[in-house]
Amino acid sequence: MPISIKSDKEIELMQESGRILAKVLEDLENYVRPGISTLDIDKKCHELIRGYGCIPSFLNYNGFPASLCISVNDEVVHGIPDKDCILKEGDIVSLDCGVIYEGYHSDAARTIPVGEITDDAKKLIEVTKQSFYEGIKYAKEGRHLHDISVAIQNYVESFGFSVVRDLVGHGIGRNLHEEPQVPNFKQRNRGPKLVAGMTLAIEPMVNAGRYDVYWMDNNWTVVTEDGSLSAHYENTVLITDGEPKILTIL
Repeated sequence: MPISIKSDKEIELMQESGRILAKVLEDLENYVRPGISTLDIDKKCHELIRGYGCIPSFLNYNGFPASLCISVNDEVVHGIPDKDCILKEGDIVSLDCGVIYEGYHSDAARTIPVGEITDDAKKLIEVTKQSFYEGIKYAKEGRHLHDISVAIQNYVESFGFSVVRDLVGHGIGRNLHEEPQVPNFKQRNRGPKLVAGMTLAIEPMVNAGRYDVYWMDNNWTVVTEDGSLSAHYENTVLITDGEPKILTIL
């Protein structure tokens, strides 16, 4: 399938989708606290999205049973909300969410602390977030997609962390997942040339230990093989004829 180049109207709709998602994630970050269940957070997320007149991208997507992926500590992505999963002081939790507005998706993720966390956990979250910003320095018309990938990996590994290899970012628009795939690690080639109007979900997933992961028995939740902490940071990004535009920040 070819890479979709968005029209001005489509970009306008995706900008609004992204703005709403950014607000939802901001509200959820303020809602997270020790003693709350991940199912409670998912219910709050669903209420917020529906309150904006939008549809949760993830609910029932390929059978996923919730509006929000909530991944705790060594869970990398796709954690399923559970009434028995109670957050405690010192946990880190990744909130990965998508919104459909007028038929167009936005996708973003944040890893946040639950109360006071260790300095090592803080560093992991900071490096993961900054790796995204190092990557999008190359998210410009005329550059190549995998220039983003190389920048993310180089930054992450300079701190002794590792980039997950089994999962990647993606194009986004009328569909949650579109071409192209957006790896967070070096490839053999430079990938497609970036063109204004492309919309990409760029999402570094970073482990404190090794990059190896495995899927739990629910066939959704991905965890680190060595039990180390993992962090996730994602935004929907528009390629322009100048600087990239992040659609999922306020």
